[in-house]
Amino acid sequence: DKLKNLLELLPENDLPEDLKSKHCKRCVVVGSGGILRESKLGHFLNQFDIVIRLNDAPVQGYTDHVGKKTTIRMTYPEGAPLSEHEYPPASLFVAVLFKSVDFSWLQAMVKNETL
Repeated sequence: DKLKNLLELLPENDLPEDLKSKHCKRCVVVGSGGILRESKLGHFLNQFDIVIRLNDAPVQGYTDHVGKKTTIRMTYPEGAPLSEHEYPPASLFVAVLFKSVDFSWLQAMVKNETL
């Protein structure tokens, strides 16, 4: 019931047109474990059509190693960036919800309430 009520609050949306039109030929998933530190792979990672970043690993200040492109950022609510400046306008934020409190978080976000 909680999920059904929450889904009714959300607007019906599809993927952004620029993502729908992409023929995802080359995709890369970049984790947040720090393995790319000092790797100098940023230029290589920027060449992928779609770059999916997990959690809230920083990009600013590390672009030589992790690249600068973010197409999709996937994270749990507790890992969501706190500042609006951390949401690049050309990227899609995907919240991965699985705990009851995650759904409460989303409802608070949609209704602009505190949690």
